[in-house]
Amino acid sequence: MTDAFVYDAIRTPFGKFGGALAGVRPDDLAAHMVRSIVDRAPGLTAEALEGGAVDEVVFGNANGAGEENRNVARMATLLAGLPVSIPGTTVNRLCGSSLDAAIIASRQIQADDADVMLVGGVESMSRAPWVLPKTEKPYPAGDMTLASTTLGWRLVNRNMPKEWTVSLGEATEQLRERHAIGRDRQDEFAANSHNLADAAWNAGFYDDLVVPVPGTDLTRDEGIRPGSSAEKLAGLKTVFRKDNGDSSGTTTGGTVTAGNASPLSDGASAVLLGSEAAAGTLGLDPIARIAGRGAAANEPQFFGFAPVEAANRALAKAGITWDDVAAVELNEAFAAQSLACVDAWKIDPAIVNQHGGAIAMGHPLGASGGRILGTLARSLQRSGGRWGVAAICIGVGQGLAVVLENVSAK
Repeated sequence: MTDAFVYDAIRTPFGKFGGALAGVRPDDLAAHMVRSIVDRAPGLTAEALEGGAVDEVVFGNANGAGEENRNVARMATLLAGLPVSIPGTTVNRLCGSSLDAAIIASRQIQADDADVMLVGGVESMSRAPWVLPKTEKPYPAGDMTLASTTLGWRLVNRNMPKEWTVSLGEATEQLRERHAIGRDRQDEFAANSHNLADAAWNAGFYDDLVVPVPGTDLTRDEGIRPGSSAEKLAGLKTVFRKDNGDSSGTTTGGTVTAGNASPLSDGASAVLLGSEAAAGTLGLDPIARIAGRGAAANEPQFFGFAPVEAANRALAKAGITWDDVAAVELNEAFAAQSLACVDAWKIDPAIVNQHGGAIAMGHPLGASGGRILGTLARSLQRSGGRWGVAAICIGVGQGLAVVLENVSAK
């Protein structure tokens, strides 16, 4: 079976909800990523593209209800000026959409159905529309309510058990109660995310990974707060439960705040995947091999814990254990769920999100999987570590994970 490799990865700076990227359509964000990553590959000339050098474009998107609604992968390919002969498909596995896009594409490469795949993801949570459902009967006399499509459940099926459809924040409160994760640990984790992200930017780690969006002045992730501390974050009010819980995390009071959760965000990511032979087509050397993949699911309200089993399955597929892993990129939907995963894996927290995470940088749903995969590949390349894990939790109780092997560390 043919191996699949990561050849390049980029993303936009991630913008705050209503911030610097709010004026940019999601299909334009995606098109910018497609064009930019193609331009970085010396072999992907206009003639090569016309000749079929890129087999397909697969993009992830969690919303699909706004300006990205007509298969954003295909729209991005066309808007980027690529040949109309390149097919495109859009994947929706909510927060895991772009990691799923990479998983799907890697399977196509391994099955010899493709040689070069361009994958990624996009989300504009700022521009997500309100929707008005059609009525079951015509001419209703009463008022109708618009539903926001920015995040979480909407237009819920009445047959869905209520415990499954709680808000993501309340679900996280239930998860941290189950695993006794207190407010102090969450705030410390969140502050560390900001400070690591700030340090990584200052050290130039993201210089080659992040491509600014034309027409905006955003050059780095908008949500990072340098100098964050647990003491500062401790002053923030809880959001989903009014009464504060104690430091043990076992009480029914609230612990989740705007400071220890990922913010609503806008952004896009892209990754070039290919076979070993694709190096000649792309004019690039491979960075990392996709060595294992895993998907898992549990009760919807405990979505934040699903990456645990997904990563364990991916490691088993790769034929390694946690003792072999040098770096982990875990998407930080919430500090509490991230800590629950790290605790369950029994790994050194120092190898997790060494360059910051989503609490600091943001979590534009459809783009985050591509972000963590690209960050992991570059992190392994620069550190010399051999094995790494990219893992992400997904609303409605799912998790995805990918194991990468640094090709220069074999």
